[in-house]
Amino acid sequence: MKRDFLTVFDLSENEIEFLLRRAIDMKSGADSAKCPLIGKSVGLFFEKPSTRTRVSFEVGVYQLGAQPIYLSPKDIQLGRGETIADTARTLSRYLHGMVMRVFKQSAVEEFARYSGVPVINGLSDLHHPCQALADLMTVIERKGRLEGIRFVFVGDGNNVANSLIEAAAITGMDFVIAAPQGYGPDAETVERARNKGKGSIRIVTDPTEAVTGADVLYTDVWVSMGQESEAQEKAGKFKSYQINAELLRAAKPDAVVLHCLPAYRGKEITDDIIDGPQSAVFDQAENRLHTEKALLEFLIG
Repeated sequence: MKRDFLTVFDLSENEIEFLLRRAIDMKSGADSAKCPLIGKSVGLFFEKPSTRTRVSFEVGVYQLGAQPIYLSPKDIQLGRGETIADTARTLSRYLHGMVMRVFKQSAVEEFARYSGVPVINGLSDLHHPCQALADLMTVIERKGRLEGIRFVFVGDGNNVANSLIEAAAITGMDFVIAAPQGYGPDAETVERARNKGKGSIRIVTDPTEAVTGADVLYTDVWVSMGQESEAQEKAGKFKSYQINAELLRAAKPDAVVLHCLPAYRGKEITDDIIDGPQSAVFDQAENRLHTEKALLEFLIG
């Protein structure tokens, strides 16, 4: 039976642990000669431009022995009015898996419903589960554990925050998000996460309160793709949510700083922090490759 990865909650705790161990093994190069997907093809459908998601998936698919096929709306009939259902049914006859970076979560869910092959959510408006896997791997590398980690997200309660909330609920992290009033995470995601019962989820508006005693500080852009019209309004409301030296001092002395990139330096994070000794941002970016390879092997291999 085919499996999809549309949100972090599509995996169990044991499956996440397995994928993270596998990703760490892959990063070590211990079995770099193995090509578990040889002879297979994976479609990469991107409605939004990308650096890390596109390159990491293309390289990962290739390193596993498969053929990556990049598709944009202008390349296929979906961009000219063919239905998602018909596109999914057709591409399932050619491909062994599909990665989708889309504007709407409903689009990736509909595609998965009609697809006969595994579908991976490479990003939507509500979730970014592949990023969350890389983030978990980075925390393990720096802290050696997940359970009990005080993980603090500062900024907009966006798709990245939603997936991290799910990850915290499964792995037992204590998750705190500091966001301005009205910019918190998806309420349904928070409710589902709290019902999981393992990790704790707390939402506050004071960033200093949130980061006090933090093991991990995380931020993302304040304005996501497709929300450019909100840039000026958000700039004023989010000014005090910047991760800078003053805010970092409220965290634990050995706190790790994460950012999923791209970063707007001088806005949500300062140069001295993203380039500083407590930053794991570029290890985090690299780990997209390794966790996605583990995921591809798990779902398609």
